[in-house]
Amino acid sequence: MKKHREPFKFSSGVILYPVFFVLIIWIVFWFEVRFHYNLSKYGIYPQTLEGLRGVVFSPFLHGSLEHIYHNTIPLFVLSMALFYFYRPIAWKVIVWGIVLSGFLTWCIGRPSYHIGASGLIYVLVSFTFFKGVFAKHFRLVALSLLVIFLYGSMLWYAAPVKEGISWEGHLSGLISGLLFALFFRKEIAKPKKYVWEQAGYNEDDDPFLKHFDADGNFIEHVENETEETDTKINYIYKEESKKGE
Repeated sequence: MKKHREPFKFSSGVILYPVFFVLIIWIVFWFEVRFHYNLSKYGIYPQTLEGLRGVVFSPFLHGSLEHIYHNTIPLFVLSMALFYFYRPIAWKVIVWGIVLSGFLTWCIGRPSYHIGASGLIYVLVSFTFFKGVFAKHFRLVALSLLVIFLYGSMLWYAAPVKEGISWEGHLSGLISGLLFALFFRKEIAKPKKYVWEQAGYNEDDDPFLKHFDADGNFIEHVENETEETDTKINYIYKEESKKGE
């Protein structure tokens, strides 16, 4: 028999995986600062064969302390939520989110180096929001609303509103997150169904509803469908015989 997997269960990976991912990003940034080496050339450079390597490397590259600071905090929060609420598909969303959003950026981006984890962040924001809407599970809907409350203003930066920002990467992340929410639509926690919501339910057989008539009036006495039979106990006894008989 297949063991039922609990949809929401805390584990060490909920914290350790996001910490490990963010730590790698900071180590790469430390390496650049410590050895005065610029790794931006390994970012995404659209429409060039060499620029394709940035699809994998760009999320780990950042141009300044402010850049890495503003990216790693939401990345840590959103990836923790992902591993807690969507643990079975968390790694798929992250890995394929990096690949797909990076490739779309390579396709539509301006001729410049696109670096940073913001594309993946937009994947997580988009995926978490739309997945909760599709799931209709109260916890996941609440998570969607929380994400929009915290990071809803980020949607403005998916358009060319500010110089020096890769809006193409942000837009690619939003599109990728929506596609993943549709693709993994069946792999979600199902909301609990009550007895009256299940298929084959007949209200005539409900023992509670039998106490009410068609107009909703309470019925004091409800007759059982099967008549109760009286239980009879027969005693068999013998008289004690007299002595000498």
